[in-house]
Amino acid sequence: MDISIVIPLYNEEESLPELAAWIGRVMDQHNWTFETIFVDDGSSDSSWAVVQALSEKYSWVRGISFRRNYGKSAALNEGFKATQGDVVMTMDADLQDSPEEIPELYRLIKEEKYDLISGYKKKRYDPLSKTIPTRLFNWTTRRMSGINNLHDFNCGLKSYKSEVVKNIEVYGEMHRYIPVLAKWAGFKKIGELVVHHQPRKYGVTKFGFERFINGFLDLLTITFVSKFGKRPMHFFGTAGTLSFFIGMIFTLILFIEKFVNLHNPHARDIVNKPMFYLALTAIVIGIQLFLAGFLGELTSRSATDRNFYHVKERI
Repeated sequence: MDISIVIPLYNEEESLPELAAWIGRVMDQHNWTFETIFVDDGSSDSSWAVVQALSEKYSWVRGISFRRNYGKSAALNEGFKATQGDVVMTMDADLQDSPEEIPELYRLIKEEKYDLISGYKKKRYDPLSKTIPTRLFNWTTRRMSGINNLHDFNCGLKSYKSEVVKNIEVYGEMHRYIPVLAKWAGFKKIGELVVHHQPRKYGVTKFGFERFINGFLDLLTITFVSKFGKRPMHFFGTAGTLSFFIGMIFTLILFIEKFVNLHNPHARDIVNKPMFYLALTAIVIGIQLFLAGFLGELTSRSATDRNFYHVKERI
């Protein structure tokens, strides 16, 4: 199969028939073999009934329905598991992503040999309350991930080699960081395509301001887990050793001062000096960080995937 399209949705009953018809027209022009997987994330409207009707009308429509709302990451992860195409694409169900972009997204993966192509909605039709935080979010992600050629990490319109989506796990709200997940899994050829952003035609956005706070916390999580998930002692042990060493230096300075002023009746006692408490705090924090690293190592070594690594090829 040439292409699998994964479309997560939540309360998008109005847009689904139009989106499916649009995808069908684009695909028919190129004679590709394809499937479209609609993942209903616990919609409270009749979205799933619409997907069922579409599956009867079009042989290439598949569907997955959650019992409740788990979030976009869960929908994408289940959709990725079900894909059969050589190239996997994702798009939102609200008609703000254009299926007309599919041919170029496919070409860049198949002909230019990219591992992942992320859409870039250079001209957006969102309010400033959404675009300004989005720009800050993307700038921070570029700095922390090292993927400097992407301007829009959170664009729902993306294409992948099949092996990319089969080697990453999307959970929590990590869908914003799929390029980062792909990079840490060893897929380095990541590119960008400027795509058209269409105004929302039906319904309202399903995301609030809290997604930016959650997104930043998820970025810290993925950065830490990717770098130190299998060796937590390298992070906590280093920080703990440094803190403990600083505390010991302060302590040594205090002992030297105590020795020098041993016969000075007017000298302040070391327990009355701020440095004493700084030294004590640094030593305690150092010990705690070291113990955290040690416990992390024990947990990591007992994990079932402690020796799981992404293998590109076997002969």
